[in-house]
Amino acid sequence: MTTAQQQSTAAVVDAFFERFGSGDLPGLLDLFADRVDFRVAGSPRVPWTGARSTRPEISAFFQVFPEVLTAPQGFTLTTRVVDGPHAVVMAESAFGVLATGKTFTNAYALHFSVEDGQIVRYHMYEDSYAIAEAFTADSGE
Repeated sequence: MTTAQQQSTAAVVDAFFERFGSGDLPGLLDLFADRVDFRVAGSPRVPWTGARSTRPEISAFFQVFPEVLTAPQGFTLTTRVVDGPHAVVMAESAFGVLATGKTFTNAYALHFSVEDGQIVRYHMYEDSYAIAEAFTADSGE
């Protein structure tokens, strides 16, 4: 593991959050390799879960958020650990679900792998149960 490699990984991860936060989807997609091990495990009721590997699939992933969620009601990046080509980021965010009016707070971890200045792995670990509950409309009482 080289210092240059760690710096490159850290720079790509920082650019990811900067571009995601500013809504720069083309710039965000430029950070991803042509083929990516991209996985968000969780409930099928959560519209962004599943596996992807191509830029068009990854683009669709990021485009779904403004279609189904309010603007973030909070975002805090709590930890970033970089080890060679790997970075793990822990964060917490809060959103509202447009269809149900419910809100959720999501503490999650992202595992990135970076090779040649591009993201080749993106694995998200989140509380999909709490998110799925926010996507579930209450039954009439």
